[in-house]
Amino acid sequence: MRTAYHYRIKDKSAFKRRLLLWAQGYNEVVWLDSNDHKDIYGSKDGILAVGAASSIQYQAKGAFLKLKEFIDQTEDWIFGYLSYDLKNDLEDLSSNGYDGLGFPDLYFFQPKKIIRIKDQMAEFLYLSSCQEEVLDDIEKINSNDKEAVPATHDPIKIRMRMFKETYYHKVGQMLKHIQRGNIYEANFCQEFYAQQTIIDPVTAYRRLNKISRPPFAAYLKIGPLYLISASPERFLKKQGDLLVSQPIKGTARRSSDSAEDEQLKKDLGSDPKERAENIMIVDLVRNDLSKFALKGSVKVKELCKVYSFEQVHQMISTIEATVAKNTHPADLLKATFPMGSMTGAPKYSAMKIIEELERTKRGLYSGAVGYFEPDKNFDFNVVIRSILYNHKRQYLSFSVGSAITAKALPEKEYQECLLKAKAMRLVLEKDDVK
Repeated sequence: MRTAYHYRIKDKSAFKRRLLLWAQGYNEVVWLDSNDHKDIYGSKDGILAVGAASSIQYQAKGAFLKLKEFIDQTEDWIFGYLSYDLKNDLEDLSSNGYDGLGFPDLYFFQPKKIIRIKDQMAEFLYLSSCQEEVLDDIEKINSNDKEAVPATHDPIKIRMRMFKETYYHKVGQMLKHIQRGNIYEANFCQEFYAQQTIIDPVTAYRRLNKISRPPFAAYLKIGPLYLISASPERFLKKQGDLLVSQPIKGTARRSSDSAEDEQLKKDLGSDPKERAENIMIVDLVRNDLSKFALKGSVKVKELCKVYSFEQVHQMISTIEATVAKNTHPADLLKATFPMGSMTGAPKYSAMKIIEELERTKRGLYSGAVGYFEPDKNFDFNVVIRSILYNHKRQYLSFSVGSAITAKALPEKEYQECLLKAKAMRLVLEKDDVK
């Protein structure tokens, strides 16, 4: 069904840059980049999918069934996303918050062209209908280069959907739910947005990726809809009969002073509140994976390990499970979605309370972007540290959140949100990020 053509790359960084520019000629684009992070579960440095041979988009109710049917009918690579609001297909829930972006709840496409990068080699996987275009495309990619352009045509005025006093009040309400025993933990998020705004998405992606260098970076284009993501978090990966989830809970700032930076890292790793947040979500993920895992196979490979990224230190745990080989990938995602790190525990109660207190429909934020392979393996990130943009509406949005537990202090949670928003604000508001 697909023809493979291998091409040796001279300069991987330059090839990636040119590849993304070339991809803008297509209506459907997904670019996923590991930024050369060493990952024992990783199998590629980057992968690009462009041009829809077939596609599916759906709102929440019945979406996972439609996805399952699309996977079975296609029997090929498919790329796309799951929005957070697919929770409404899984539980008796709804999404009533403001939505300025207008993304479908689910979108996947079978790409005409896939390009995988590993070390200094690019593999072109083209459908038979366009396999004769490979050499011409390589020539176009290598000649397609330009200097970075300003990320915006006009100064961007970032607004907050929720001011500090309102945020404090709502965190207080969430703490009351915790005190009553309704939940143990919930991820509470707020939106930053800009209206009547035009940006160059490729330049914004370059800038965000440069200052963040995350292991699960993503760029998505579906017509006028764009995702620009510097995600450090993997939601779920399936490789053969192995399932892997790597939830993040716990964040600390970086420092330019190496001694202070190392202390911040150590303090995060030993912080009782941050560890409690992480362990609660690990237990939730273990429970989700056990729905399909073979008996006794769910194991925590790393617990509360601190990793350092360009902007922040993060506490990450890794959970593995073994599943029966005939388990359908759509069923695995349905059983574990949305990811516990973006909901809370117990999951249903947390999602219900989140919907009551948050002002904005999350949409693709805190959803997942990734792909399915023909053999039903898959890999999906968590959409955080991301800019969402509707070019037609000229509406731009990014959201951030933090885990609220019994020990949460509204002031500290608010500061954590501002820390997580820093990279997106820097990309959009500053002109000196090249």
